[in-house]
Amino acid sequence: MSAIYGKLIAIQSELKAPKNQYNSFGKYNYRSCEDILEAVKPLAKAQGCAVLLSDEAVVVDGWHYIKATVQLVSVEGEVAAAVAYAREPEMKKGMDASQITGTASSYARKYALSGLFALDDTKDADSQDNSSEGKPAQKPAKKAYCCADCGKPFVKITDRTGKVWMPEQQYDAAAEASSDGKARCRACREKLEGTNGKN
Repeated sequence: MSAIYGKLIAIQSELKAPKNQYNSFGKYNYRSCEDILEAVKPLAKAQGCAVLLSDEAVVVDGWHYIKATVQLVSVEGEVAAAVAYAREPEMKKGMDASQITGTASSYARKYALSGLFALDDTKDADSQDNSSEGKPAQKPAKKAYCCADCGKPFVKITDRTGKVWMPEQQYDAAAEASSDGKARCRACREKLEGTNGKN
């Protein structure tokens, strides 16, 4: 067996990436791409490996997909890799084209990481109780749905189609669309995108 797979086995056996993120609209816990990377980097370093991520836009049956590749590369040059795809929707309310692509990239990268490091990525229903005592499941403490940068709270809005968006729905959508998992208001997203574009 190639040495890289021995290193991969060691990382998989030690890796702990709990689902600490909570989607209040879908009522489930999940882990983000950033959560996995934060947990795996020190383990990869200990094994003398680096984790490399790359994206590629591909078209399958007329649909645009982001193909994400995750590689575990050892200092000896050996590689173990996994690939995952996420389809870009034709449109998504409140997002421009770059944000839609970014969201697809985040999803694809997360699934590729989950595949390479053998992480279960099913959604955990917070209301399910499997204990023998029959105690009610505890829900996460209610949090304020505010912009991560300016602190401005998300408020209930109605979009141009007449659909009502509650603060928690906007917060979750903004968090999942961002590259760092932080929910930002539209003004701060535009400010951040403008700043990044100048660098």
